[in-house]
Amino acid sequence: MREQETFHPYTDDELEATTGEYELSERQALRRVPGLSTELTDITEVEYRQLRLERVVLVGVWTEGTQTDADNSLTELAALAETAGSQVLEGLIQRRHRPDPATYIGRGKVDDLGAVVLSTGADTIICDGELSPSQLRNLEQRTKVKVVDRTALILDIFAQHAKSKEGKAQVELAQLEYLLPRLRGWGETLSRQTGGSGRGGGAGGGVGLRGPGETKLETDRRRIRHRIARLRREIKSMATVRQTKRSRRTRNAVPAVAIAGYTNAGKSSLLNRLTGAGVLVENALFATLDPTTRRATTSDGRLYTLSDTVGFVRHLPHQIVEAFRSTLEEVADADLVVHVVDGTHPDPEEQVRAVREVLAEVGADRLPELLVVNKTDATDEETMLRLKRLWPDAVFVSAHSGRGIDELREAVERRLPRPAVEVRVVLPYDRGDLVARAHRQGEVLSTAHLPEGTLLHVRVGQGLAAELAPYRAGDRLTSDERVGAGR
Repeated sequence: MREQETFHPYTDDELEATTGEYELSERQALRRVPGLSTELTDITEVEYRQLRLERVVLVGVWTEGTQTDADNSLTELAALAETAGSQVLEGLIQRRHRPDPATYIGRGKVDDLGAVVLSTGADTIICDGELSPSQLRNLEQRTKVKVVDRTALILDIFAQHAKSKEGKAQVELAQLEYLLPRLRGWGETLSRQTGGSGRGGGAGGGVGLRGPGETKLETDRRRIRHRIARLRREIKSMATVRQTKRSRRTRNAVPAVAIAGYTNAGKSSLLNRLTGAGVLVENALFATLDPTTRRATTSDGRLYTLSDTVGFVRHLPHQIVEAFRSTLEEVADADLVVHVVDGTHPDPEEQVRAVREVLAEVGADRLPELLVVNKTDATDEETMLRLKRLWPDAVFVSAHSGRGIDELREAVERRLPRPAVEVRVVLPYDRGDLVARAHRQGEVLSTAHLPEGTLLHVRVGQGLAAELAPYRAGDRLTSDERVGAGR
């Protein structure tokens, strides 16, 4: 595993404020202790699986692609399991045309899996796919240990790492939508009831009207549906606040750049390196979930925003995509997507494909994209040459060492949308506010100081152009502009 990813864009005194050290220390202060028993927790009298992963065996089904693809997928599952706090003991891959509908890996292989679990002392099996409720039940009955699928594992990591109110609500929504079809009751009997119905009061009801009432399982399903509806309303209201902020930036003609990419590709490190945002940096999958937006300035003084987004992963659970849709809309509304790729990953092409797949789901595939290959300081020369041939227009950087960051800034600036309206204005010296806005929101082509005010030749957006219209300079000032521009 690579060393923890850090960088030093500022002085040592400022380092703590720019690498998220406080949050990292807080996260590492409480870790799972290996060797403790994993138990089922009874929540509202329904078997709810609380993920406390400890000693695990990984199981994958190889249905397509090469052996290397299958190995990479299981390696990624191991990294996810370790991020969740578990100890990986063994990894198994079963070659099949498709997963078995009853047991995922096939009835004949379940006994072999049970033997591996017994010999290693594992208490949990993690499957590299999303299992149906029947597959989960059958595997647990045969192996006598808890079974967790890839989706539940990712949801558990998200639950650990969510910090903001919106992030926690989004994760809870995704977990409940995953849990709802997987609730299990207490056997075939309907003896657990919330009460009968009919005349006579009490639980008995009247003649001919007595019945089993509502089972506890049905009650919990109803409660979960009500909670899901409430969370959706809360997230919708939070999305309105986010949309208001976006519309304010749009009204002020501030270009937006979204940093997207595979989890642990170094998005937060790049944001810190470019803006000093102080976002948590940790060599772990899904280390940061809550989006962070920071202001940045081009070399000619134009203002734009940089937003870090949640990391992606292959087969990202659809519950996560739906729950985080309001957050991912930050990408869809951007003017440019900076797509970060981990240059040290064994299969960076698959990373790019998985990210673009999710971007297409939220409507961001139509946006201009700048591909950025990160961690070049840890990438071998042969891989670098191959990636440069594969992506000739990509920018190769190292957020750790700072190499290539200036080239990245220049590439971002070149791709930012330029203001549409070109004007020449003479602004009175008491309208310094308009001069400042022209520098901040527009592209200043030349400037000069005349007796009656500041002469600006600028490109600005439609809104600011309308405000500058009363101060337009006629063509008669073109010669003055040429003389004054050099002052």
